[in-house]
Amino acid sequence: MITLRNITLRRGTKVVLDDASVTLQPGEKVGLVGRNGAGKSSLFALLTDRLHSDKGEVEIPRQWAVGEVAQNMPETDMPATDFVLEGDTRLMAAREALAQAEAADDGHAIAEAHALLMDAGAFDAPARAQALLMGLGFKGAQVDAPVNSFSGGWRMRLQLARALMCPADLMLLDEPTNHLDLDALVWLEAWLQRYEGTLIVISHDREFLDAITKVTLHLDEAKLHRYGGNYTAFEAMRAERMVLQQAAFEKQQDRVAHLQKFIDRFKAKASKAKQAQSRVKALERMERLAPVLTSADFSFSFREPLSLPNPMLMFDQVSVGYLTPGAPEGDEKVIVRGVDRSVLAGQRFGILGANGQGKSTLVKTIARMQPSLGGTITEGKGLSIGYFAQQEMDVLRPDEGPLQHMVRLAKEVSPSAREQELRDFLGQFRFVGDMVNQAVGSLSGGEKARLVLAMLVWQRPNLLLLDEPTNHLDLQTREALSMALNEFEGTVMLVSHDRALLREVCDEFWLVAEGKVAPFDGDLDDYQRWLLEQSKEAARQAKELAKRDKAAAAGSAGSAAGGSSASAAGSGAASGASGAPGGAGASNGSGASGSTAGAGFGGAGSGVVAPVAAPVAAPAPIASREDRKAAGQARQRVAEQTRPLRKEMEQIDARLKALHAEREGLESQLSSGTLSPAQIAEAGKRLKAIGDEVDEKEMRWLELSEQVDALQAS
Repeated sequence: MITLRNITLRRGTKVVLDDASVTLQPGEKVGLVGRNGAGKSSLFALLTDRLHSDKGEVEIPRQWAVGEVAQNMPETDMPATDFVLEGDTRLMAAREALAQAEAADDGHAIAEAHALLMDAGAFDAPARAQALLMGLGFKGAQVDAPVNSFSGGWRMRLQLARALMCPADLMLLDEPTNHLDLDALVWLEAWLQRYEGTLIVISHDREFLDAITKVTLHLDEAKLHRYGGNYTAFEAMRAERMVLQQAAFEKQQDRVAHLQKFIDRFKAKASKAKQAQSRVKALERMERLAPVLTSADFSFSFREPLSLPNPMLMFDQVSVGYLTPGAPEGDEKVIVRGVDRSVLAGQRFGILGANGQGKSTLVKTIARMQPSLGGTITEGKGLSIGYFAQQEMDVLRPDEGPLQHMVRLAKEVSPSAREQELRDFLGQFRFVGDMVNQAVGSLSGGEKARLVLAMLVWQRPNLLLLDEPTNHLDLQTREALSMALNEFEGTVMLVSHDRALLREVCDEFWLVAEGKVAPFDGDLDDYQRWLLEQSKEAARQAKELAKRDKAAAAGSAGSAAGGSSASAAGSGAASGASGAPGGAGASNGSGASGSTAGAGFGGAGSGVVAPVAAPVAAPAPIASREDRKAAGQARQRVAEQTRPLRKEMEQIDARLKALHAEREGLESQLSSGTLSPAQIAEAGKRLKAIGDEVDEKEMRWLELSEQVDALQAS
């Protein structure tokens, strides 16, 4: 287990940890939370020996392997699969042992090295590495492309895949979701839920933490507080703890005031001097409780738009994409074509789709950051666009400070603004003192994001285009953004992998896929189920393709193809036969573990689910346009008929969860032996009522489930 005992850690003049202690058990999945700048990353550095404590002890089992996402951008022309494979430290050690044994011509050592390679899963390692890459959104030939051919965000995904490849006993993940889209995020959740080691993750994504973690470690005021439960449970327990702490503090203050009043009144009286002295000693012995101190809440609101044109935008057969730098005119890359939709005042769209499908390109085109490649975009009179770029530096100047940005902006939209007014406005977004003149290039990611938000608020837009606005925001700022968007009177178009924000803000969704933009009929839960169905279908087709390739190889190579299935899987992963991705081609060669997740994708029992965007070489069944339309209408009818049933089932699930929790609490009280006879009788009656309601709810849930199954079957 991991034990931190009376740890004090300083970074410069700042005390990050002050006499902090905590114990984490093997196999626990822990969410490390706290405000920006509290010292979460410093704690990771302490656990990996990059930092050493000023006082106290850190105990981690010596034999534990630690996996962590490197923060540097790799600069190498090594193929992506080989780069990820190097994250498997056991495999690399076994390969090195084999190379040394062969160099020494030591037959015994060579045999031992081959045994180590087998233990490390060397034969299916390429398949596992490519399955990780595909799960994180890499496609086709990208799994073998040079590392330095990818952009910064994709290289960070490579670092994440490399960390996941490590057979780690302890996994440390610092904001692993920042560079992922929703599809890859769902895949990563599933992978981490199956991970059997100890996991500590820093994240500002509430739903991600709720899905993954069972323990929450809160770093606050240089102390570590452990809570049993995910982030939602932590919030409830912390609120209760703060109420109790404040009540205890106020009660102690009353006691202190009473003792001090007695001392002040009678310390000079000879007859009361002894009693007064005893109360002085009582005050000295009293362990003083600290008042509840919380960081100031951050909140803001968007100003009321000056006008609300309706419709705001109209798309008529619009094509979006980009021009290749240096290419001749007309040589453009079209990503999405035939967009034929309208945007009305007050609508709130969430834009869904896998990475690379064109979500950001569509938003940039609407924001006038790049021209459309075809069709017509008609803007409503008085349209004012506020654009939050995924890369904040697209709209910021690194050598200027926040105040300079606001002065330039004020000249464009509010010429009468005075400098003091702009300083006061920036103060609302936590830019105070000399920070208003600090170069933007030296600000943290969260500070840059707050500056972009401040500039959006000042512009008074009626259409907000937000492309991954939460990447660098802490949970408090995300909640403030959610509240501000819900109160905003204009139109919102949001691209985000933060499902909590999407659920709270968006009323409807657009799906960008296969070069088209279409409304998505359903909510985020429906979208995740759709992703899973797409993944299973992709995995099934890839598995069929792998079988055909294997059969073809057997026919042409004769007995040479009769080797072990593990060897066939490894070579299939490396070669990517018939144009299929290597990970897909080898996936069914490593199913010895019995894992069925992802229909066989992944190696050595990894159970890695294939991503939606994974290219599949198997031919899709040909259907007429009328058949596809009829099938789509049928699915839509079934979705509409089952939606109220599913909603009631979700309500029943929530009620059953509450009833089970109440029953456990009552049973715990009864077993404690502290209840009076009357309380025992009352608890017994309540347990009987809970049991009856549970039976009723479960029966109703089964009836609803049968109705849903019948509708789907019909």
